[in-house]
Amino acid sequence: MVASPLLEQANGAEFDAAGTEDEKLNWVGYSAGASLIAGGLFLLTGNRRAGIVAASAGTALALLDQKETLSSWWLALPVYLDEVQHALNQVQNGVNDLAAKRQALHRILGR
Repeated sequence: MVASPLLEQANGAEFDAAGTEDEKLNWVGYSAGASLIAGGLFLLTGNRRAGIVAASAGTALALLDQKETLSSWWLALPVYLDEVQHALNQVQNGVNDLAAKRQALHRILGR
């Protein structure tokens, strides 16, 4: 009977103890989720300060884990701010027009 080493598979390829890139555990993601859950539980039990600290740590870990998404949001932010500024300018112009019409109507009816 032939004994084969435990680190070799039947086809002769060596076994990677660390696993492939897809099989590795996402420890940063798990710790971020656990911190957010712990923060929520602390807040529910009345430990406000501990809840805020745990939730902040979970949020920071989640942001570290999602660098690409955060970067794309950061680059898209000026476009959204310009759109909001344009909408606010339109609302302001509408309010100014309405105020001018109200004053004109008040002058006509106030005689």
